[in-house]
Amino acid sequence: MKPGDIKNADVVIVGAGNAAACAALAAKDAGANPVLLETAPESERGGNTFFVAGSTRWVFNTVDDIREVLDLSDEELRTVDFGTYSREDFLDDMGRVTQYRCDPDLTETLVDNARPTLVWMRTKGIRFEPMYKGQSQKIDGRVKFFGGQICNFWGGGPELSAGLFRALEKAGIPVCYDTRAKSLIYEHGKVCGVVAEHDGEDFAIRAKSVVLACGGFQSNAEMRTRYLGPGYELAKVRGTQHNNGAGIQMALDIGAMPFGHWSGAHAVGWDRNATPYGDRRVGDGFQKHSFIFSIMVNADGERFVDEGADFRNFTYAKYGHVVQQQPGMFAWQIFDQKVDHLLRDEYRIREVTKVTANTLEELAGKLDGVDPKRFLETVKAYNAAVQQDVPFSPVVKDGRGTDGLPIPKTNWANTIDTPPYQAYAVTCGVTFTFGGLRITPDCNVQNVGSRPMPGLFAAGEMVGGLFYFNYPSGSGLVSGAVFGKIAGTSAARHALGQG
Repeated sequence: MKPGDIKNADVVIVGAGNAAACAALAAKDAGANPVLLETAPESERGGNTFFVAGSTRWVFNTVDDIREVLDLSDEELRTVDFGTYSREDFLDDMGRVTQYRCDPDLTETLVDNARPTLVWMRTKGIRFEPMYKGQSQKIDGRVKFFGGQICNFWGGGPELSAGLFRALEKAGIPVCYDTRAKSLIYEHGKVCGVVAEHDGEDFAIRAKSVVLACGGFQSNAEMRTRYLGPGYELAKVRGTQHNNGAGIQMALDIGAMPFGHWSGAHAVGWDRNATPYGDRRVGDGFQKHSFIFSIMVNADGERFVDEGADFRNFTYAKYGHVVQQQPGMFAWQIFDQKVDHLLRDEYRIREVTKVTANTLEELAGKLDGVDPKRFLETVKAYNAAVQQDVPFSPVVKDGRGTDGLPIPKTNWANTIDTPPYQAYAVTCGVTFTFGGLRITPDCNVQNVGSRPMPGLFAAGEMVGGLFYFNYPSGSGLVSGAVFGKIAGTSAARHALGQG
């Protein structure tokens, strides 16, 4: 069947990433017949989901909670300290990192539905694994997790995406590729379909409900510059080139309410010479998230941020923006041999902008674009300021900081004095934007008068009001699944006259 042959559907879902797929599967569970419209070709399908590392964030208080999501061996139960992560922990982390601007109702919906949604995804064939790499360390023979995260989607973004498409196929849900939704059909105060384009021809699909789940505006250089600020047209995009804000704009065009942090984005440290958009072969490998064990210097050879302010889970999504504000929009992360074993896997890929040296003077000459004299002065002052009498520990906020520096390093401060030295060049990589649409907790889009718009639902990156300034790692991907499932269920009920 060609996309233009589809004239009617119970639920039309715009997008084909994590949120959209969850919406489609939930709509099918609720008795409706959904169809997905994917603007990308099949070879580039899946939106940003393909490019994610796959971390999750959800509440667990007991081993039984954990085993609802993870299959654990007896050996793991004996030798691994998973800790706990309570509802209050999740709510506190969401509030703290967003400066307490996150919408209370949406945040509670996310927190309370995170684990149940992952359990539901397991019934669709999605697999999970303990997040040993990057979130745990072996201490005195026992593996200890830190930062409130213990779980990853098995195989990261590529396998999550593949698993979702297998589930869609098994459920008999059609996906129309190379099909761009252009506008919403809005009649008599309600949404009743979509106008789309395929092979240069426009066609209409009448539908009882529409779910918009086609991402933020991070791939649109004009919108990035307009909302995030000057210079963002030059930023790298971490994921798909197809998340261009079209879904958000379609909703705004019929009177939906814009909501959230429109000048904010999930922006990470990304390889300085990475491709303009995500590379499906490299995936998330361009990220550089071991900065908490480094010092970062800019073109002036100076530190510009507290690298150890918190676990990387709570700073990595905002430090890309800080790098973007530096001269030349780049920085170098500097490590010595003492912490080499702590570097994450992405530091060891072939596609990396890296220099090494046996002396600091040699390193200074290799840092492209950096003032070498000022760099050496910065390292000298930093080394002298490290509180070497405080024990170092990578699994807690160890309080091993610096004294007397204009910009302190609060935790994990180590002198840089043991060769060989390594340095990695990073720039800003935008993952997704925070501005979007206002929705109710059942994912119904609201209009500018704060009233629900009948027939229109939204999920995923285009939901505004959850994230401001920053975000706790793993919460975005889980948010897409949580609100995708809710949106699909709500859209199906509306289509079937049940609510």
